[in-house]
Amino acid sequence: MLKGKALNVTQTYNAEAQEYLSKAVKLDPKLVEGWVQLGESYWKQGDISDAKNCFEGALSHSKDKVALRNLSMVLRQLGSDAAERGRFIAESVEKAKEALQLDIKDGTSWLILGNAYLSQFFMGGQNPKIVKLCFSAYQQAERDPVANCNPDLHYNRAMAYKYQEDYQLALTGFARALALDPSWGMPKQQERELMQYLTQLHDLMQRKGKLRAKKLHAMVNSIRESDLGPYSGGSYTGANGTVVTLTKCTLGDLQPGVNVEKVVLGKVVCSLNTADRVPFIFCLLDKTSTCFAVTVYNMADGQGVKIGDSVAIAEPFLQIVDVAFGKLELNYKSIRVDSPLVMVVNGRKLGAEKQALTSLSLVAKSE
Repeated sequence: MLKGKALNVTQTYNAEAQEYLSKAVKLDPKLVEGWVQLGESYWKQGDISDAKNCFEGALSHSKDKVALRNLSMVLRQLGSDAAERGRFIAESVEKAKEALQLDIKDGTSWLILGNAYLSQFFMGGQNPKIVKLCFSAYQQAERDPVANCNPDLHYNRAMAYKYQEDYQLALTGFARALALDPSWGMPKQQERELMQYLTQLHDLMQRKGKLRAKKLHAMVNSIRESDLGPYSGGSYTGANGTVVTLTKCTLGDLQPGVNVEKVVLGKVVCSLNTADRVPFIFCLLDKTSTCFAVTVYNMADGQGVKIGDSVAIAEPFLQIVDVAFGKLELNYKSIRVDSPLVMVVNGRKLGAEKQALTSLSLVAKSE
């Protein structure tokens, strides 16, 4: 087994290592480390099913935190449909918890649990309680000097911060991951793309979509009360039958956080494409010629709004984005929309066909 383990130490698949490890577990089926090493070899080969079988084989002989962590990771790569993927991710969380029960201070186990929670967050309807558990697990991982030097921790947490629109923390995390592993291209790519996105969006907001003054003036004058659609008349009846009082306000009236019982209305002056197409971004101009960014999550691909559309957003969530990173310094206001179903476009409320759950890829060196 020792020769197979030595050959298996590289990031890439080694057929000779797999051959030695296969012989080792045949000679001694209770060799837990041999099963774990063989599973990792199959994993590198891209054979997730055999990798899973090997990790389960190791666990059939003894509880082992490495086998449990690896099983947690491969489970998140299984599933042919949403329901099946959801079940595998739930099992992934449980296996990560079992690994922690064997060594509560192991930062790597906390990292794997954080990743499992993050996958569950996106797969399970984006429950805010789950993302809190995710960040809590990452915080525990950070306390372990070994895990704190793992670029995966900082990269994956930065991806979560990026989704939460905590861009300052996201950029700091990508930079930390890159510092720990300068040869890893993904953190640098994410950092560069995020800085480009923030710069472009800020510029589009400042210049109101780069539209001519005459065009902007015509847009402002074309905003009508009827564009509120079902949000007009001072109230709206939700899907559960609850009547919600709504008062129209300007973008400038909004306060940070959820603006309860408020609705804003404006015209789309531009949209912005990003490398991963999440979120859908546009800039909204209201009757006072104020322009804010709007980020829409869970929007089905190709279902976004276009320039000139009227958009009403009920109970908008206002965020103040403040970033100072390297040469980049900017501050702007943005409305976050977690579901397109709360938007009214050109007087009509968007339907379920406009929505699709956001997914997040954890591109990490150990997964």
